[in-house]
Amino acid sequence: MFKLDLKIALRSLWKNKGYTLINVGGLAIGLASCMILLLYVAYEWSYDRQFTNFDKTYVIYNNAKTDTQTFSWAWTPNGMADEVKSKIPGVAYTSRSSYPEEALLSNGEKNFKKKCVYTDPSFLKIFDYKVIKGNQNLALNNINSVILTKTLAKNLFGDEDPINKTVKLENTEVLKVEAVIEDVPKNSSIQFDYLMPWSLFLKQHPWAKEINFGNNMCLTVVQLQSNVFFDKANNQIRDIYRNHIKNATNTALLHPLSKWHLYGNFENGKSVGGKIDQLRIFLILAFCILLIACVNFMNLSTARSEKRAKEVGVRKTIGSSRTALVGQFLIESTLLSFMGMLVAFILMEMSLPYFNTLLNIELVINYQNWTFWAVLVGLTIITGLIAGSYPAFYLSSFEPVKVLKGFSTAGNSSLSTRKVLVVFQFVFAACLIICTAVIYQQLNFIRNKPIGYNKAGLIQIPIQGSLTNHKKLTILKERLLKTGAVTEVSYFSRSINEGGNNTFDVSWPGKSPNEDVLFNNRDAGEDFARTIGAEMVAGRDYSSKFTADSTSIVINEAAVKVMGFKQPVGQIINIYDKSYTIIGVMKDFVMESPYNKAAPMFITNQIEGVKFVIARLNPAQNISTSADQIDNVFKSLNPNFPVDRVFVDNSFEQKFQNERLLGILSNWFGGFAIFISCLGLLGLALFMAEQRRKEISIRKVLGASTLNILTLLNKDFIKLVGIANLIAFPIAYILISKWLSGFEFKVGITIVPFTLAIGLSLIIAIITVSVQSVKVAKSAPIDALKHE
Repeated sequence: MFKLDLKIALRSLWKNKGYTLINVGGLAIGLASCMILLLYVAYEWSYDRQFTNFDKTYVIYNNAKTDTQTFSWAWTPNGMADEVKSKIPGVAYTSRSSYPEEALLSNGEKNFKKKCVYTDPSFLKIFDYKVIKGNQNLALNNINSVILTKTLAKNLFGDEDPINKTVKLENTEVLKVEAVIEDVPKNSSIQFDYLMPWSLFLKQHPWAKEINFGNNMCLTVVQLQSNVFFDKANNQIRDIYRNHIKNATNTALLHPLSKWHLYGNFENGKSVGGKIDQLRIFLILAFCILLIACVNFMNLSTARSEKRAKEVGVRKTIGSSRTALVGQFLIESTLLSFMGMLVAFILMEMSLPYFNTLLNIELVINYQNWTFWAVLVGLTIITGLIAGSYPAFYLSSFEPVKVLKGFSTAGNSSLSTRKVLVVFQFVFAACLIICTAVIYQQLNFIRNKPIGYNKAGLIQIPIQGSLTNHKKLTILKERLLKTGAVTEVSYFSRSINEGGNNTFDVSWPGKSPNEDVLFNNRDAGEDFARTIGAEMVAGRDYSSKFTADSTSIVINEAAVKVMGFKQPVGQIINIYDKSYTIIGVMKDFVMESPYNKAAPMFITNQIEGVKFVIARLNPAQNISTSADQIDNVFKSLNPNFPVDRVFVDNSFEQKFQNERLLGILSNWFGGFAIFISCLGLLGLALFMAEQRRKEISIRKVLGASTLNILTLLNKDFIKLVGIANLIAFPIAYILISKWLSGFEFKVGITIVPFTLAIGLSLIIAIITVSVQSVKVAKSAPIDALKHE
């Protein structure tokens, strides 16, 4: 019986090629969109899960509590790993490591500035990277050793065996290659190109040898023997800070490694979400697009009901049961679903390289993974059954006598059902249009919001090699200004777009004993404010005209507000038990998130702490010419290191990556959803035009024009779209209000996105319906009336 039903289904689909093509196209776009979004969700979900014992591995977070809020970071003291390993039962391994930072590694003339991590040997016990060459168990024990990733080893040594060969770190330290591991997967939170021992870090930074629980300077990772120890370990780890620092307000907690990427947002010391919220949006979007494709199939199938009615009548007359007919139609829809999936495969393979480039990720279809095939086949069958369910039960309900005498619709309820389905499609489409419009409005609002300095024409270059000598820095500044390529030069202790380096250890006149405020702290060179184009709202910046600036300090407006000074210039504040005199107040400027208010900050003039040269390009000179001149000056003074010049406005754009990604994906897949909705609308237009052919013909005979007919047919659809928008508006308003509530600076919700939604949806509906309406309106009346 199944074989016969399959033959009938194939014959029916082949006979109605246009219908089959539209349905397969709609299902293919829906399935491809759903699968790509599911691949992206699976990719993000797989972060840090490639390690054998990832489920027993935890990152230690530090909760620093103040009177007003709790700050949470994965930054911990250098003694945390040993303390946890020695005093908390159930711990298998602990490791401390530096956060990835770029450093120069060279082999002869081959120089590469890549990300490195200093860590303990136990790091490789916790994160079991695949070792290609060398002995993993002996790696990182020798102070002058290094572990390379496969790509870096290839770049440095070509086809040679790198084991036991030497490389140079920053052209100073000679390191022996002890192992080569596979490249770190992109879906790993800790990204590096080579590993070095923690003992080398201590050699380079002698201050780190002293165990100091007041200095959170590294990442600590813990792996438990079993998760049965988790509750006890998490409770004991809370008091580690208090055990070492009297009256400490800090507490520690174990945060699962598998949640580190997705649950990065903390409130009051507890994880409250993060990127997982974005994944939920994409998951809902994936299944809604697929549901719209199913609805589109339903509408197109029932639009053909007149042609299938006699077939149903004849089959029922010769003894076919309704159950058999339902099975027949479900086989048809499932077959169409599988045909759609074949086309979806082609669409996915064609579009994945584009999305990978766009999102800077590595989405691949793993054909050897049984989970992929299980999801694929299951999704295809479910799609076929859902899409075919309503047409199957609707078409199989026809009474043989009525349909063989002359087809009559099953009543207003069937038509109403199709209208409800179209309304559902356009509710979703209108919501997507509104939400996407607000996302772009928010993105543009933040991009165009004043950031407190002029990032255009501003470059930053890391200070490395011989330039760490202060005399050479002075020569560098003189030569840069002499070229005419730049108009201003200064220095800064971190990248101007980075966070980090903060402290609670700031006191001022009038500060209450229990008041804890987190201050960003930076070191800067002379004329820093003028170089970046920031405004001094009071006092002055650091200058070579003043010799006492080593005991002076510049603060920002947020710091003035916290301290409550009416006249801040001249006030004396205490930092790390050292007194500084405030000489200036700088206007708040964005360093960390542009979505949040600037944190209190102080800037000292300690030249030994600066790590970047900040320079303002000469606007009167060609940018490429200026860049070449700057590069030449750096190479002449520091020939063994790359220049690594970065334009500040380019790096600033990286801060909008999450919102940009959300906007792009919403735009693309929203467009697909709208396209599929148009196919559903076309299905209803076909059905209604078929039902009203005789009415339209009579109106034409009585003198109605083509415009009158078009108006008549479009009027009902405009009502449906209008109803859909009225339903969509409050839903979209709730969604975007909730999304915007996560930002301190946010765009106001205006009428523009809603106007855009109703305007676009009406235009799309009118064009879609008119394609079919014009055909019906121009047909000869005799064709519909000759059988009366």
